[in-house]
Amino acid sequence: ELVRHDYAHVLAEAVQNLFPGTQITFGPATEDGFYYDFAPNPERGPFTEEDLPVIEEEMRRIIARDEPLVREVWKREDVRALFERQGERFKAEWVMELPEGEAITMYRSGMAEDSWMDLCRGPHLASTGKLDPQSFKLTRVSGAYWRGDPKNPMLSRIYGTAWLNKKQLDAYLVRIEEAAKRDHRKLGQEMDL
Repeated sequence: ELVRHDYAHVLAEAVQNLFPGTQITFGPATEDGFYYDFAPNPERGPFTEEDLPVIEEEMRRIIARDEPLVREVWKREDVRALFERQGERFKAEWVMELPEGEAITMYRSGMAEDSWMDLCRGPHLASTGKLDPQSFKLTRVSGAYWRGDPKNPMLSRIYGTAWLNKKQLDAYLVRIEEAAKRDHRKLGQEMDL
């Protein structure tokens, strides 16, 4: 779970590096990977499957830099002010709804003051270099509403799968491929049922 959560953060940093003006929302670990929801720059439009290889390469560059993942405790108002300055309205909204008295933690990717950072409970690995750059794959893109409410803005969700090493990733991808071959919807059409 820890590794998958770190891949989600690297995904968010990569997307913002490649597509300026993209806002970030949430990026949790899942049972077999991770995802992150983004509000793409309106001039650019939603992400597509064709964007995934480019994003993967940027993620590998971030991992190769081996930046420390630094935990910082911030005051709620300072976090809100930072995100408002950056145009991150979703994060600015979310931080104000966290319970009073709860420590507000930010994680910085690197030691420089202008390093990429995100609001996060943590924990994280010591650095991006602890991730195996060959043990993840971005798998698909879908739409998702902010907070799951259709009255809220539509976001782009990028999914990925992540493992501790390439052998585990390859085994997972083979399992998924084999399962797709046996999908009842596919088999039913092929058998004219």
